[in-house]
Amino acid sequence: MSDFDLVVRGNIVEPQGIVEDGWLAVRGTQVAARGTGQPPAARETVDARGQRIMPGVIDGQVHSGSQANQEGLGWASRAAAAGGVTVMVDMPYDDPEPVASRPHLDAKIAEAERDCHVDVALFGTLNREHGLAAAAGLIEGGVCAFKFSTFEATPGRFPRIEEDDLYEAFQLIAPSGLACSVHNQMQELTRKNIARLIEAGDTGWDAFMRAHTPLIENLATGIIYELGAETGARAHAVHVSTARGFELCNMYRRAGHQASIETCVQYLMLNHEEHTRRFGAKTKHYPPIRPKAEVDRLWTHIARDECTFVSSDHVSWGLERKGNPNVFKNASGGPGLETLLPAFWTGCEEHGISPSMVVRQLCLNPARHFLLDDRKGSLDVGRDADIVILSPERYAFDPSVSLSAVKWSSFEGREFRVRVAATWCRGQQVYDGQRIVNQAGHGRFLRPRQA
Repeated sequence: MSDFDLVVRGNIVEPQGIVEDGWLAVRGTQVAARGTGQPPAARETVDARGQRIMPGVIDGQVHSGSQANQEGLGWASRAAAAGGVTVMVDMPYDDPEPVASRPHLDAKIAEAERDCHVDVALFGTLNREHGLAAAAGLIEGGVCAFKFSTFEATPGRFPRIEEDDLYEAFQLIAPSGLACSVHNQMQELTRKNIARLIEAGDTGWDAFMRAHTPLIENLATGIIYELGAETGARAHAVHVSTARGFELCNMYRRAGHQASIETCVQYLMLNHEEHTRRFGAKTKHYPPIRPKAEVDRLWTHIARDECTFVSSDHVSWGLERKGNPNVFKNASGGPGLETLLPAFWTGCEEHGISPSMVVRQLCLNPARHFLLDDRKGSLDVGRDADIVILSPERYAFDPSVSLSAVKWSSFEGREFRVRVAATWCRGQQVYDGQRIVNQAGHGRFLRPRQA
């Protein structure tokens, strides 16, 4: 009788290279052994020779609850599995109110463990209703990071936290070792620019980018890192779309501060001239999709391994939220759980960057950032058996067959170079390349290790 439940054989992508003709042996929920060449016997063997094997993706920016009764963690977890994502790190800005107290957190944990097909870690936030004192209960309850905003996207659900309150919040959170993540947008400049353009009747497809200048983003990014420097907290800019943002992060890192930085796959794979012209408000994200020249500069920072991690910023708005001819009246964001991995892999390949960068940016680095690296982010022996098989093939992405809550994407028609062929979460297969094959409730809530 075999000692192993599952053996997967293929080319294993590691953070520092590729193990040709490797194998992974799984016992229970964990990787129990690994090697090269002829694998050991197991109750089930998957021969993926000629394909790529990598750890499950950790998507560090997911908004599954931004629209009440529309998606939720359970449905999002189906799209995640189809995209090779085995850990969703969900944002706190749920409708009708955010996760800013222990009761809200406990309710969301229960939802995750009842409805999800893959594992879930959770952000918390702080607001005026529950006060800064709620931070202690959220930390004890198991949040893996905090999220704040310098811009009020939605009153109540997604409020602005002013700089003096951010300073106090950073001070409270710093001893826990959890990251203080901030939506980087200057509110007054944003509103002034939008009002000016609306008054001039300038509200077409290209107006959103012109209203949200790089200065609006970069000033806020600088504030985030300075708050970290003043308080000793781990300061994190959550969606940087400019090369200047990376330069600012590097300045603070060189000075010895705990500065980290994230970009989203759409800022690497879409550009204003081509994709926003074609798709209009479907590509409306905050920050906006930038011109191709800026996109090219972002890739230089990816190639230098200066990014902390890459995320999707997934939110499943229906097209009724994306069809207004006045671009400012449309919702920001779009679905991304299924496209994060194939899009970023494709971009790395197109720029001559090793697949190992994909594993660093989508697996190892986010596991470390969210303090989940004692079990997630790698295929080392003893880690959770979160495994993805990728088939090397070229195809145009078709959102009409997506497992997401919506059937549209700003990546529609984009040629990808890998397809997710199978996904396992903690040793159990979740996705077989076409459908979800496990039951809701397999997913587990993940608490961070102590920093």
